[in-house]
Amino acid sequence: MSGPRGLLRRAVTTAALVLLALAAAGPGTAAAAPSCPGQAAPPPPAAREEVVPGAVPPPPLPVPPDPVGGPLLGACGDVLPPGAPPPPAVTAAGWVVADPDTGAVLAAHDPHGRQRPASTLKILTTLVVLQRLGLDTPVAATAEDTRIDGSKAGIGPGGSYTVRQLLTGLLLNSGNDTANALARALGGVPTTLAAMSETAARLGALDTRPATPSGLDGPGTSCSAYDLALFFRAALRDPTFTELIGTRQADFPGYPGRPGFRISSDNPLLRSYPGAIGGKTGYTDAARHTFVGAAQRGGRRLVVAMVRGEQRPVAMWKQAAALLDYGFALPVSAPRVGMLVDPAPRSFGAAPTTPPAAVVVQQPLLVTGGAPVVSVADGLLAGMVALAVAGGLVALIQRRARS
Repeated sequence: MSGPRGLLRRAVTTAALVLLALAAAGPGTAAAAPSCPGQAAPPPPAAREEVVPGAVPPPPLPVPPDPVGGPLLGACGDVLPPGAPPPPAVTAAGWVVADPDTGAVLAAHDPHGRQRPASTLKILTTLVVLQRLGLDTPVAATAEDTRIDGSKAGIGPGGSYTVRQLLTGLLLNSGNDTANALARALGGVPTTLAAMSETAARLGALDTRPATPSGLDGPGTSCSAYDLALFFRAALRDPTFTELIGTRQADFPGYPGRPGFRISSDNPLLRSYPGAIGGKTGYTDAARHTFVGAAQRGGRRLVVAMVRGEQRPVAMWKQAAALLDYGFALPVSAPRVGMLVDPAPRSFGAAPTTPPAAVVVQQPLLVTGGAPVVSVADGLLAGMVALAVAGGLVALIQRRARS
């Protein structure tokens, strides 16, 4: 159709399409996230366990084109709600503060930057164990368990332990020996790693590649602060995990030649932070210090996850406490900057889950070092401009038609 009426329809149609496109973009839509240098794999130098003579190391995991949890979470720097104060200074290369009940990510820094998880990966191991083994299942310890590097709970040859007791040693004492015993009960280390990878993928933790059940470094190992928050959120749904992660001390069975003894949680946050639910620490030379934990205040629960931090000038648990304080200080009505997905995206290109109505973004978000953001309010303004332009075009067409 040509003439003034045809042009009029085209102008109105164009303006309507602009509005529809902006509405479809949804709240908090950002431009394409910038490429973060070195984000696809943990930084060098490689741990000695990651270098296997004669073996070709696995390539980095593919990076999804759409950041899991929302476009803002692809940023390299701080991602904060509008008007929020600067976050506390911490040493962690990446961190996330999130609400495990709603899934709302309140604030973050390089959340998908891939790092080595160290013993915080034991949360994923625990998820697999709770899914596949009965708590009363007996497991016999072997000499191989005692030869595992790193921290140990203290199981020994000839000792018999229930799965629940081994999980207690895993979560309180960060026992690499108990991780090895649990992996054997699951069918062996390769079977356990396959189950851990499947569970991570199902949860949407696409930055994670487990190399060992304990979190010790190995070829291709990878995780992120975002994924650790996902694991902890999923684990908090299990009452056994919540009970164990909040246990300060527990009696532990002995074995021939050693009587039973008491073990204590290695998480200072549990002892020192009011409202602490529990958490898991981690350390290797290559991973540096990692942490994931949760606390409750005023009926509100928050999870904090940190990767590649240092104990100086402030201990990691105090840095975690500062981030929790920061999260609790943010208004409940503050817009989220992303979501802990539940369930996982259907594919790399799948849209993240829709946020609850209570946390729909209504204004621009601040991304330090990230991409500019367009909110719903900005989109409507742009749509109004488009309609005004269309209206001006229509008036011009009508004047010309009458002349």
